[in-house]
Amino acid sequence: MRVLRRGDGGPAVAEVRSTLAALGLLPPVTGPAEQVLFDPLMEGAIRAFQQQRGLITDGLVGPATYRALRDATHQLGGRPLAYMVSAPITGDDVLTLQERLLELGYDAGRPNGVFVGQTESALRNFQRDYGLTVDGICGPETVRALRQLSPRARGGRPVLLREQERVRRSGPRLRGKRIVIDPGHGGADTGIVAGDVTEAALMWDLASRLEGRMVATGMEALLSRGPDQCPDESERARFANDAGADLVLSLHTDANSSPHAQGVASFHFGTGNGATSTLGEAMAGLIQRELAMRTGLRDCGTHPKTWDVLRLTRCPAVRIEIGYLSNAEDRARLVDPAFRDVVAEGIVVAVKRLYLLGENDQPTGTFSFADVMAHELLARG
Repeated sequence: MRVLRRGDGGPAVAEVRSTLAALGLLPPVTGPAEQVLFDPLMEGAIRAFQQQRGLITDGLVGPATYRALRDATHQLGGRPLAYMVSAPITGDDVLTLQERLLELGYDAGRPNGVFVGQTESALRNFQRDYGLTVDGICGPETVRALRQLSPRARGGRPVLLREQERVRRSGPRLRGKRIVIDPGHGGADTGIVAGDVTEAALMWDLASRLEGRMVATGMEALLSRGPDQCPDESERARFANDAGADLVLSLHTDANSSPHAQGVASFHFGTGNGATSTLGEAMAGLIQRELAMRTGLRDCGTHPKTWDVLRLTRCPAVRIEIGYLSNAEDRARLVDPAFRDVVAEGIVVAVKRLYLLGENDQPTGTFSFADVMAHELLARG
């Protein structure tokens, strides 16, 4: 679909406006669809919706915002839900199902609104335990049972203990961990351009430096793309899932209309209103602290987002926005190979910290790559 913006009109705008009205963000649509306009009021409603859903708050209706609007219209019980391998069902009804199963003690995986195999497995276990037809389909009978039962626990983060236990069982060693490194953009999509510097080239170089260090520790590092390729976010997520990745690290730089905007920020899956990737959030925090301390870049914090590369991966995923190419100071740092070495080392150290689970750790910014290698040799012995 084409991107809709302020000033547009017609049936596509009318459809989006009707959805916003159904969600209580705008008054009901009146008049013929051809006369409905994308006015400032609608732009404000879109921005409010995007903020609620962890999307880029730009007031535009592109594919991600349109998908989120469509998902928001579905409520549990409104349609049957089942695992569709080639085209998984998505929506708020799936999210509600996942959250309900987790509350009842069933491991439905990360609550991200995507009906995947793990959701089906949890649903089948629930149906089996409560004497329902075990078909893996969430239909009227299953919905009634879900609504009648009291959850074993409310609040908190039901996924957290399971994710922490998986990390604990995998051990503190990096050897054998499979990491997907995802350099942003690529091929004809250069990303942000500043003079003769492109985001795609910088991130490819950083990915190569990061790959070398990870391989040296014994990790299996996989690149999500080649130098002349630019898969979309869903393809990058599919690559990580097919590879059975333990972690995804997506590398980007940023830009802003203001030349004064600068700094490093990290993003993990989360809606901002409860649902989150707990390990992704922890990994984002570790990376953010290491990079802010080591590089001197302004600390712009960690943030939950629902971008596809974060939402669709089964393992924890973090997107790192390293500096602003639109800022002269950040750009001067980014083009320096020695600076990119510092960033690569900081990311490797952050990954090591994740698997150490706080044991035998050192203060932020003081753990060197040599220390990581020493830990690996000690663990091997």
